Amino acid sequence: MIKKNKVVSIAYCLKNTKGEELDQAGADKPLEYLHGCGNIVPGLENALDGLKVGNKKDVTVKPEDGYGEILTDLKMEVERQAFPADQKIAPGMQFMGELKDGKKHPFNVVEVKEDKVRVDGNHPLAGQTLQFSVEIIKIRDATSEELKHGHAHGEGGHHH
Repeated sequence: MIKKNKVVSIAYCLKNTKGEELDQAGADKPLEYLHGCGNIVPGLENALDGLKVGNKKDVTVKPEDGYGEILTDLKMEVERQAFPADQKIAPGMQFMGELKDGKKHPFNVVEVKEDKVRVDGNHPLAGQTLQFSVEIIKIRDATSEELKHGHAHGEGGHHH
C-alpha cells in the first residue's frame, strides 16, 4: 500500500482543463518517486495515499495543491545588459536568477526586446487546474540511501 517512505511507480496522463495532454508516462517507463517527501505535487501525492498496485484513479489538482498560483512578483522586465554580452538570449531559455531575499530561483525568458528582456519565474503550470489519470504500477520499500537523499534513485542506483 502507498504510504510515507515507499517508492512508488506510476503511469499517468496529465491534461489541462481543456483536455489537452501536457505530459505522460507509460507503464513501460513509469514515474518513480518517494512518497511523502514532496517529490510530486501535493494534491496528487495526497490523493494516492493508501492505493495499491493495479489501482487506477483520476485526480483533479487545483493550483494551490499543484504548482501554485501565478505570482506577479515573478514576472519582470530586466535590462539586457544584466546578461553576459556574448550570451544569446531567446524566448524559452531558462536561467537562475536571484530574488530580493538573495535566494536563487529559475526564470524563463518570455520575450527579448532590444534593451529589455521579459522573464517569468512562475512554473509553466502555475495557475492551472491539472487533471491526472494515474495507475499504480509498483510499490517498494525505499532504500536507506533513498531515505537519506529524500528521493527515489531508480533502476541500478543513484540517478540525479
